[in-house]
Amino acid sequence: MKPTREKFGGRAAVILAMAGSAIGLGNIWRFPYLVGENGGAAFIVIYIGFVLLLSIPIFLAESVIGRSSGANCRAAIGSLIPGRAGRWFGLLMVFTPLWIVSYYSVVGGWSLDFLSKALKFEFTRTAPELVSGTFSAFISSTWVPLLCHLAFLGATVGIVAFGVKSGIEKFSKISIPVLFVLIILLGAYSVWLPGAGEGVKYLTQPDFSKVTVHTFVDALGQAFFSLSLGMGIIITYSSYISKTENLMESAVGTSVSDLLFAYLAGFAILPAVFAAGIAPGSGPGLVFDTLPYIFSSMGQETPILSSIAAILFFLAILVAALTSSVSLIEVGVAYLTEAHNISREGACAILFVACGALGALWSLSFGPLADVKILGLGLFDFADSFASNVLLVLGGLIALIIVGWVMPKKRLFNEFTNRGTLKKNVKMFPVVHFLIRYVAPIGMLALILASVI
Repeated sequence: MKPTREKFGGRAAVILAMAGSAIGLGNIWRFPYLVGENGGAAFIVIYIGFVLLLSIPIFLAESVIGRSSGANCRAAIGSLIPGRAGRWFGLLMVFTPLWIVSYYSVVGGWSLDFLSKALKFEFTRTAPELVSGTFSAFISSTWVPLLCHLAFLGATVGIVAFGVKSGIEKFSKISIPVLFVLIILLGAYSVWLPGAGEGVKYLTQPDFSKVTVHTFVDALGQAFFSLSLGMGIIITYSSYISKTENLMESAVGTSVSDLLFAYLAGFAILPAVFAAGIAPGSGPGLVFDTLPYIFSSMGQETPILSSIAAILFFLAILVAALTSSVSLIEVGVAYLTEAHNISREGACAILFVACGALGALWSLSFGPLADVKILGLGLFDFADSFASNVLLVLGGLIALIIVGWVMPKKRLFNEFTNRGTLKKNVKMFPVVHFLIRYVAPIGMLALILASVI
């Protein structure tokens, strides 16, 4: 006899868990540098448009697949697409988050090391010209980044091992409010720095003259990455949602929380970047390379305040990374426990070994394996590019096709409206169905074509 499947304990728990999956390194590490590279507020406007027209429909499609099946990704998709195609599509949805967490935990390990450095006041006690090389020296070494990657991954599987309610839900209830408090404190510190006003203007006054096709592609990729779309996470988490919960409210609540946190993260980082006279389009190294330099520069005049800011900032990155990595690992754990009758603890151990070994390659790609290339990319860059440009897009399209074209319309209606009991959702259903069936797939295919061209 199979054990009773766990459920989230109410609407607040659902939104916090979903928000925990969405709010992560995509908001603090990825969002600010993409804003910096794509003209500031103009990128944010386009990003919000993608969330409304594409991301929320895909989010709802994956939510419907998960809750209607009440099963892991592999079984959920297999129940809707019979035969070999369903099995392979389901396994793809299980594989994707595990591939992502293998390199995501490498970046999580970076945040762990930099928090340790901040706690030892290394940034504020060191001259700015010496601090600027800290990140490059760290990631090009062998053992410390590798051990930090494994420590971060170990913390992730440790949380997941406690289960849905005792592990994921409890962690989300604590971590998400803490994250918002931390990012608000950092934003207040950042915007009051001398010269930060230009950074505030950059985030609030759109300049559409700087918009290119790359801006749209980056905005779509960020919307997917940040909201955990195409990764199987929403399908898995939705399978733990009660039949009485409102899927639309969960989708909107998660999306709004994610957008708000990303915008706050922008205020925590970019005004400080402008205050230090650094170009906002500094790329992926903006957080780990540029900000220690800023803390060191500010520390020459206000060492205590700058030290506190550095600690809070890298603590926020670490907690945000954990909230997302927990959801990534849970997809694989749900599959192994349900499809192969492996205990939750055993599944966590298996995934720790598998993702830890794969992640070691990505970690070493900045040091001993720096000369190894795949399609002209370093190993870490290849892992990220393959996930963002192939796996996530495939996963999102599969979800849209299943719900928009394979699933009976009546079944979609019943899930979205809770069998007609949610009157607002009944009125919204034609619009939602049109977005899932036509607008979102066409929009995605158009942007894929644009990115290829």
